[in-house]
Amino acid sequence: MTTTQFLQFMNKVKMFDLTQRLSVHTPPWPSYMPLGIQYFKRIAGAHMGQGANGQIITTSNHVGTHIDGEIHFHASGRTIGQVPMKEWVGSGVVVDISKDVNDYDLYSPDLLMSKVQIRKGDILIINTGYHKYAWDQPRSDELRYFVKHPGPDPSFHKWALAMKFKWIGVDCGSADHPMNTIIRNWHPKSFLEAEKKIKKQYGKSWDEFFPPEEYYQVMHLKLFPKKLVHAENLGGEIDKLSNKRCWIGLFPLRGIELESSMCRIVALLP
Repeated sequence: MTTTQFLQFMNKVKMFDLTQRLSVHTPPWPSYMPLGIQYFKRIAGAHMGQGANGQIITTSNHVGTHIDGEIHFHASGRTIGQVPMKEWVGSGVVVDISKDVNDYDLYSPDLLMSKVQIRKGDILIINTGYHKYAWDQPRSDELRYFVKHPGPDPSFHKWALAMKFKWIGVDCGSADHPMNTIIRNWHPKSFLEAEKKIKKQYGKSWDEFFPPEEYYQVMHLKLFPKKLVHAENLGGEIDKLSNKRCWIGLFPLRGIELESSMCRIVALLP
């Protein structure tokens, strides 16, 4: 393919935005600082002539669609700015399990692989359906979005490592099950609901099914040292790519000190 042919081809590709809209109303992950935007100058407010709009932004890195960096949970890991761009871009799949999971449910590798062919080295994006509860959606439900979303089963993190994914993306508050995070302690009533459900389905208590010493934030603590990180709070046009293979790109800030970064995620199809 010549350069001209390549450019002609790229001019015809369809682009899908998998990024949640960002606003001062976008809730951060619980306990993190939200986004703040303030004008420090305005067009009409300059001395001796027309000025310009200028803003100051204060935020944590975990607001809206963002990529968790290795150093977020692994002190000797790479910062966002130290990761080569090629690791954020590549072939992948958007797996839609939205009709198979509900509050507190678990998803397994077998469930994902039953939907679409998943290959080693892919970028894996999981559509749990919980983006429909995001802050800017008609069915917005912040508690359900962060506290009740589905999460991976006990085998998932080992499978993810064996598959050598570039990165993983989820359309909910965390790549970990919320009851395997500190949210379990913050919402004891929800934990009792989740444990009741898992006992009914699997005949075990939560801690029998997920021993805390192994599964507490396992998607962060066990995977980040292996350079397998994940993006959270995806949304946008994710439903248009259900169970499709596409070219995916994640574009974070090139922050040399950043432990994580808000980002734009896009997918391309012919």
